[in-house]
Amino acid sequence: MKRKTWLYLVFFVLLFGGFYAFLYATIDSSKSRLPVLNIVKPFSFERQDGQHITGKDVAGKVYAAEFFFTTCEGICPKMNRNMKRVFDQFKNEKDFLILSHTVDPETDSVARLKMYADSLGADIKSWWFLTGSKDSLYKTARESYILDDPKNNATNIDEQFIHTQFFALVDKIGQVRGIYDGLKKDEIEKLITDIKGLLNENPR
Repeated sequence: MKRKTWLYLVFFVLLFGGFYAFLYATIDSSKSRLPVLNIVKPFSFERQDGQHITGKDVAGKVYAAEFFFTTCEGICPKMNRNMKRVFDQFKNEKDFLILSHTVDPETDSVARLKMYADSLGADIKSWWFLTGSKDSLYKTARESYILDDPKNNATNIDEQFIHTQFFALVDKIGQVRGIYDGLKKDEIEKLITDIKGLLNENPR
């Protein structure tokens, strides 16, 4: 091969190498590729130990949110068995939480939630079971975590009952970044993968 051809070859190799090095340098590897779906609005609930909880208590944490009720004999037991898998994966991660909200606050008192949490082996350090007014719980499910149609807020609250199998994933600055089917194994695996991504994300 002629010397001139070699020079051209080396030139283009260096040119493309420089281009890809620049491209890599401009990609922020600290940012997850998950889209921002919604912003969590301020909330105020009571935890299974009677502690008052607000959005300030989850600031800086990645967390998964779900809605269930303790007397459910349908989808809720499977949902919480799957959520237990998530808990077991991250129970020693200080920047991760699970927030399980009751949709039946008339039945699910603080004491009842404590018994339910204990039956799952849930550590209060990283898995919170929450109750509050029905109106506040339902608006949070719909307007913050987008786990139910907000149009349902228009009906009489006494006639409403949310029964959703979906989990929401929230980042460290209160942004909803994913919705997952809590009954499907592959969705739970994706949730676990996405939690890891958000834990490594550097929010700005």
